[in-house]
Amino acid sequence: MNRKYYSLTLCTVICIFYAGVYNIYATAMDQPGNSGCCSLDAGPEIKAPCDNQGNDKPAGGSFTGFRQGPVEEFLGEPFLLIEKLFDGRGGRNIITAQDGTLLAFHSNFVVESKDGGRTWSDERFIGEDVRGYNAILNEKNGEIMLVHTGGYIWKSPDNGITWSRESIEILPNSMMHGTPDGVPLVLWAMQPGVTLMFGEHKGRLIMASRIWRVADNPRIFPWWLFQYSNSLYSDDNGKTWQSSSPFPEIGTGEGAIAELSDGRLFYSSRKHYFDRRYPELFSHDLHYAFSYDGGENWEDLRVSQDLPDGPRHRSEEPVGMNFNGHFGLLGGLLRLPVEGHDILLYSNVDTPCHNRKKLTVWASFDGGETWPLKRLVYDGPAAYSSLGAGRTGTASEGMIYLMFEGGEKGPHSEVNLAVFNLRWLLGDHNINDFLK
Repeated sequence: MNRKYYSLTLCTVICIFYAGVYNIYATAMDQPGNSGCCSLDAGPEIKAPCDNQGNDKPAGGSFTGFRQGPVEEFLGEPFLLIEKLFDGRGGRNIITAQDGTLLAFHSNFVVESKDGGRTWSDERFIGEDVRGYNAILNEKNGEIMLVHTGGYIWKSPDNGITWSRESIEILPNSMMHGTPDGVPLVLWAMQPGVTLMFGEHKGRLIMASRIWRVADNPRIFPWWLFQYSNSLYSDDNGKTWQSSSPFPEIGTGEGAIAELSDGRLFYSSRKHYFDRRYPELFSHDLHYAFSYDGGENWEDLRVSQDLPDGPRHRSEEPVGMNFNGHFGLLGGLLRLPVEGHDILLYSNVDTPCHNRKKLTVWASFDGGETWPLKRLVYDGPAAYSSLGAGRTGTASEGMIYLMFEGGEKGPHSEVNLAVFNLRWLLGDHNINDFLK
C-alpha cells in the first residue's frame, strides 16, 4: 500500500538565482537470494523484428514502439547470473538495441553482447567528451543517443557500432532553469530514458534529470535544499530538448521514469535533503510522483511504505553516507514489456544499517500500487543500480538486466551485471498469485 505524502504546510521558498527571482513550491518479506541459478548456456534463436502483422522487418524501421510480448517470455527456467563488467564507479547506462544487442556503457567506453548477456566484447572507445551523459533508445528510428546537457549528443544509427557527435538545443522550463548557460540540469546518475509508447505523446523521448547548480558549490548548505528532480524530453528525435517543471519536492535528484499502459508516467526520485526543522518528515522511503501530460508537469507526490530510498538508517550522526543532509540512493525502475499487465520492477539496497549493501529487486503487478514481492540479488556491498529488459524475438528475450555498483571491496569498487528472469524473481510463488 502507498500513502500520499503531505507536508506540514505549503512553503514558498524564494531564492535569487542567476537569472532573477523565482518561486519553488515545496510542496517496500525478505527472501534471501539462494543460489537457485544456472548458467546462460542456451537461448532463443536470434530473429529479426516483425511488424504488427508478423512480417519480418529490419531493426530501426518505422515506429512500432518497444514491442510487447506475453508474460510467459519471462517465465522460463529460473536463472540468475552475476558478472563483473568494469572496475570502478559508474556504469548506470544499459540499453537493449532494437536488434537485441545489449550495450553497457562506462564513461566513454561501451561493451556489447550479441547473445543476451552470455558473452561480451572488448571495450570500445566512443569519444573524448562522452562523459556525464544519459542514454536513450529512440524507438521510432532505432538510434541510440548519449545526451549531454552541455548541448550535444553522441548518436549511433547502427545499434552501437559507430558513433557521431551532434549539437542539440536545450530549452529552459518556466523558471528559466535547465540551459547550459543558465541554471543547468545534469543527467548523470539517472536511469536511461524511454520512448513513450502510449497516449497522445507516443514517440516522445524522455529521461529523468536534475536541476543542479544553483550556487558555485551546490553541496554547501543551504543550497542543497534548492536542487530538484525534473525531466528532459524531446518531440523531434533528439534535436531539441525541453526542461520540465519541477518534481513536486525539493532537495531531490537522481531518478528513473517508467510509463504505464494508461499513459501515466511514474517517476521515482532519490531525496538527498530534509529540513532539520521538521524531523517528523524524515523518511527512508522512496518518493515518487506522476505525470499525466507526457512528463511536462509532475504532481501527486507520494512516499512508498514498501520501497526504500537507500539504507534505512537515518540520524543526524555523520556515519557513512546516510545521515540528515546527505542520504538516499539511486534505484532502478522498469516496466516489463509484456502485454496486458503493468509489471514494475524497482531495485535498491535493503538494509536497516547505514552501509550500502544487500541489493534487492521488488515487483509490483498493479502499476506500482502495491509491491508484494521482493528478492535479494546480491548480498554484499552495493550502491547505484539500473534496470533493463530484453526484447521479444531476439537473443535477449525474457531477460531482466540489473546493472549495479558493488563488489567485495566496497559498494563502488566495480560495475556488475545481474541477469535473471521473472521466474527466478518469483521464487516459490506462481505468477497467477499476483496477476489480476
